[in-house]
This record gives sequence, C-alpha cells and structure tokens, in this order.
Amino acid sequence: MKIYISGICGTGMGPLALMAKAAGHEVFGSDLAEGMVAPELSAAGVEFVTGPQDGKFLEAQIANGGIDWFVYTSALPEDSAELAVARRAGLRCSKRDELIAFLVDALGLKLVAVAGTHGKTTTTAMIIWACQQMGVPAAYLVGTTLPFAVSGSYQPGDRYLIYEADEYDRNFLHFQPWLSVITTVSYDHPDIYPTPEDYAFAFETFERQSEQVIYGGEVNGLVSMAGLLRREDATSALAAMRTILPDANKFTSDVKIAEVLNAFPGVGRRFERIAPGVYSDYAHHPEEIAATIEMASEEAELRGLTGVVAVYEPHQNTRQHQVFNDYASVFEGVTHLYWLPTYLTREDPNLAVISPAEFIASLSNADVAEAAECNATLAEKLKKWQADGYLILLMTAGPADAWLRGVFK
Repeated sequence: MKIYISGICGTGMGPLALMAKAAGHEVFGSDLAEGMVAPELSAAGVEFVTGPQDGKFLEAQIANGGIDWFVYTSALPEDSAELAVARRAGLRCSKRDELIAFLVDALGLKLVAVAGTHGKTTTTAMIIWACQQMGVPAAYLVGTTLPFAVSGSYQPGDRYLIYEADEYDRNFLHFQPWLSVITTVSYDHPDIYPTPEDYAFAFETFERQSEQVIYGGEVNGLVSMAGLLRREDATSALAAMRTILPDANKFTSDVKIAEVLNAFPGVGRRFERIAPGVYSDYAHHPEEIAATIEMASEEAELRGLTGVVAVYEPHQNTRQHQVFNDYASVFEGVTHLYWLPTYLTREDPNLAVISPAEFIASLSNADVAEAAECNATLAEKLKKWQADGYLILLMTAGPADAWLRGVFK
C-alpha cells in the first residue's frame, strides 16, 4: 500500500511513517519544516519534502503510481491544499488513529496504550526500553526521539505495539487496547474538552474500551525496590512489564525488571542535558513545571551547582486562560525566571493573548522573574548564569528548545 503522510516530520506522524515503512508499505510525505524525526525518516529511505505544502508533491506521487491513503495531523487546516488534492483524487483520508488501528489489526499486534495528562512519553519510552532489554518482541510508536532507538519500529514477529496514546483530539478513543497504562489525569486541552468533567469522561471511556488497565504508581510494595526512580512513570512501566512478560512466556523477577528500568537512558526533551549544566524539558503545565523544578533543584544540589535559573515558554493561549491561576507558587525555588511569550497554536481568536508581564504579576515570587525573548540578550544572560555555576532549565513544548540548542551547541 502507498501511504502519504502530511506533517511527516513531527513526533506524532514521523514514528508512524517509520513503522508503516518497516511493515512493508511505501511511504511518502511532506511538512513545513524538518522536525525532530526528519533524520530518522531519511535514514529509513522515506521520501518527503519540506516547505509550503501546496499539494504539488502529493499530485506528483498520485501521477507516479498513485497513493492509496492520505493521513494528516490535527494541525492541518480544513482548507489545506494537500487535503483538497487528496479529496479531489478520491483518496482515503484520515487522521493517524485509523492507520494505527489498521496496522494493529493487519499485523496481529496486541496494543499496549500509554495515556495520561503527564508522563506518558517517558512511560512509553521506559516500556520500549524494557522490552528491548528483555527480548520482548514489540513494535512501538513514541512521541519523541530516543537515545537508544528510532522513534517508531516494526519487525516481523513482533507481538505487541507499545503506543503513546494521546488524548488530544480524542485520539485515544479510537482504540480498544489489550492493556492500557494511565499515568495521571489532570484537566488539559480546553480547546477539545470544554469542562474538566468532559475530560474525565473521555478517560473513563478509554478505560471501558480497554481489556485491562494499570494506573500510575500502583505497584504495591515495589516503589523503593532496587533504588527505583521516584516518578510515577517508572512504577507504571514496572507494572506494565509485569503484565506483558507472562503473556510473552517470559518469567522474570521484579528485581530484574527494576534493574532494567534503573538503567533507562531517558528520552529527548524530558529533562534532557544538552550542555554542561543546561537542560531542556517538555513541561508546559503547572503540575509538570513544579515536578521538573524539584528535579532540577535535586540535580543542582547533586552536582554542586549554585541554584536553578528557569526559562519558560507557555504553550497555547487557550490553555493559558484555563491554567493561569495555577502558576502562583510553581516557580518557587528558582533563583531567577525568564518568561517567554506564549507559543501560539490552534488558538481561539476571541481570547486576548496573556502577556509575560501578566503571568509574572500573578506569581508569589514575582521579584525573581522578568519577561524575555529568545534573542542575543537572553543568550548572553544564560551563558553568564552557566559560567557562574547555575543550572539552566528550559521548559517548553515550542520553538525555544531549538533556540537554546543553538545557543549552547
């Protein structure tokens, strides 16, 4: 089958392209720019173009042997030129969930779906790592890059699909998993779920659609085993492996699983060290921010650093209106805070964009914060903090990550 993926370089669609390619399908695609997964796509021989998605590359593929399925991201507007070309050509058009469900069925895989407001990327990556280290035949899709493998994979003989099931756009409700792992549930995505009750009901529906469910942190008596990581994602991954291994006819002790998880090398953009004393993290929700700052403070103390200097780029103005009052105390403990303008995506034009100054005024420690931009001035300030022995922590789901990597490359 010939598959065309619009938005192919992102961490949502790129891993799917890699899996589909590995499963024997021809895969093509396009994106506005080269995202994090672009190098892996090139290495796998996936043909794609970047730049204006005007439909010309899609038209060329249709003319040169045809396309069977057009898959697109939630971010693609309804008036997209590529979507218009696909519909005129009578192609099957869908978002990624339909293709994933097709692959699960066609390849005879048991779906292990990891969902939750926070922690699902790290938990998914931990399970992938453990499966690889313990010889469990598992395909996988994870929404980030990995230091130990590509971000999407399938090999003949795989029995499971380990999948990071995103609740955005109600994606996860299109599946009936063999095993679901739910890390945390805390209201998010107000552009999709109008109320906290609507958000909670979606997770309740997801639970009912799953054959068996594991909830974050519920591993009785094993939380401190073998120095296991403190975070709920580690205990969730341990519990998942305890469920998978007997089904795979493998009998391994809990101590062995814990040892494997303790050797987990981490994932991209999850407290990722990008330079000496400089870290980037995907945190963009107040609860995540508080946990990440606590981790950074412990890391600074462990490494003998003076303190933590944070840089924060909020994500989506619609979300910020919902969480504005939750920021008050989450930055306590940092020596200094630089607040960047909100990264705007999928916005409600009727909502005023909240400024960095408004956010800062709401903080209990507003005196240590200042508004900033990703520019040469901020770069020089951060380099001085680093030289003075401080840990630099960027928290963002947006373009500030690439900027910081450029500053400290």
